[in-house]
Amino acid sequence: MKLNELRDNPGATKPRKRVGRGPGSGTGKMGGRGIKGQKSRSGVAINGYEGGQMPLYQRLPKRGFNKPNRKAFAVVNLGLIQKFIDLGKLDAKSAITEDALVASGLVRRKLDGVRVLAKGEITSKVDLQVTGASKSAVEAVEKAGGKLAVAAAAAE
Repeated sequence: MKLNELRDNPGATKPRKRVGRGPGSGTGKMGGRGIKGQKSRSGVAINGYEGGQMPLYQRLPKRGFNKPNRKAFAVVNLGLIQKFIDLGKLDAKSAITEDALVASGLVRRKLDGVRVLAKGEITSKVDLQVTGASKSAVEAVEKAGGKLAVAAAAAE
């Protein structure tokens, strides 16, 4: 096999359809758009339009609700905290606060606080101080000999 012998598989590439290039091309004159009408003109966008009938997305009932004052937490897994401790980006001997997590680069921004979840293993003895944590995360940290303090979220 040489470079000049490289070929695409037959049927892998198709030539571009050149529309409106004379009668011999098969797509000349009106370029496959038919005669007159909205779709034969340029600049037409009629997705979801049903010819004046009430469109499907308007016929279906509205559903659900987004709480306007909901809290958004930055989520951290225990496995990642352990990884950052092993890499030396977090100091397990001092208390690990939300600010320390942001400074290490584990959390981009605090949002309404940091919530710790129990995905992954934690082996270091750590003192975590965060806004929220799952029950299993608290158990896992205590099992490793550390403690996880959860600050009461203000007025929830």
